[in-house]
Amino acid sequence: LSITELADACGSGEATIVRFSRRLGLSGYQELKISLAQENSKKTISTSISKDDNCFTVFEKVCNDIYCSLEMTKGVLSTKDLEFTAEKISRADKIVIFGLGNSASVATDMAHKLLRIGFNAIVYSDNHMQAIAASHLCANDIAIGISHSGSSRDIVEALKLARECGAGTIAITNRGKSPIVKQSDITLYTASNETEYSILA
Repeated sequence: LSITELADACGSGEATIVRFSRRLGLSGYQELKISLAQENSKKTISTSISKDDNCFTVFEKVCNDIYCSLEMTKGVLSTKDLEFTAEKISRADKIVIFGLGNSASVATDMAHKLLRIGFNAIVYSDNHMQAIAASHLCANDIAIGISHSGSSRDIVEALKLARECGAGTIAITNRGKSPIVKQSDITLYTASNETEYSILA
């Protein structure tokens, strides 16, 4: 619900909803929604898909999971880091993107979108090629490593190599401490749970 819809449903004003959120130690209604979504996700991130579900039910559950992940990510993503990343990418001579396994498709999609708007972007989903590409980067280049766990050794090593060559490094990973953060100038955090069916979604 929007804050207006919730206020109407509760018979109160929008300001009351904001004050209530702040009494809970949150910045406002948006953060309250994120907190509730995180609690909800314990039952919504769907191990609940079963063989008895019809196609639309499966679709609906996947949509709910995606929505929860996006809402949670919105709560942990730093505006400053996102803007800094956009600025770095816009000024880079070359952008290389690394991803393995499920993250490879995310990396490919990112490269595709950057290419479409005119950036010199290329994706590598083979660990040997990642190491080779990283070793040829220079100061005006950017290396982006995508890893949900943040512990993919090959991605971490590729970013380390890129950094040693003077390139800027960016990590996109799930929130929390992980090895990839140590090799990144900027870390863009996501907040989601890996699901058993993610490779099919």
